[in-house]
Amino acid sequence: MCVSPDWLAFMPWKPHCASSSRLEVKTVEDLDITEVARRAGVPASTLRFYEEKGLISSIGRRGLRRLFEPGVLERLALIAMGQAAGFSLDELASMFGPDGQPRIDRRLLAAKAEELDRTLRELRAMRDGLRHAAACRAPSHMECPTFRRLLRAAASGAMGARKKAPRRPRS
Repeated sequence: MCVSPDWLAFMPWKPHCASSSRLEVKTVEDLDITEVARRAGVPASTLRFYEEKGLISSIGRRGLRRLFEPGVLERLALIAMGQAAGFSLDELASMFGPDGQPRIDRRLLAAKAEELDRTLRELRAMRDGLRHAAACRAPSHMECPTFRRLLRAAASGAMGARKKAPRRPRS
């Protein structure tokens, strides 16, 4: 039983008191595409595209609007995180099982982490080269041995600026 202090009698609202046997459990309602777009921070067109690619699926319609289960928000967060890490949508699609649950390949994650490490090394080298070129005291950058070494590295593709041409098979 809920007992209210006397001063609450003068309040315009009353505290809601109920025993656990009287509490109602609310079910989580499905979300329409507008609400999902708002909560996920993506346009509705992106949601339709993701559905087309098989990344998410609607469960029906309310009028002309697609309906989604609330769990789609977590899935969209996984997709956003994967995209931020550099995974393609096709790679992300392969990370979900037929039941829609994540089936993330740890080897794929490790390979992406290695790729990011290579990119970071290349970017650090580029940053350091730019800082050196900006502060170099040589009369001309072309007279600076460090700058010339960076130039050769860039020409060989070692700085990630150029991709090596694929090798042609011998005939």
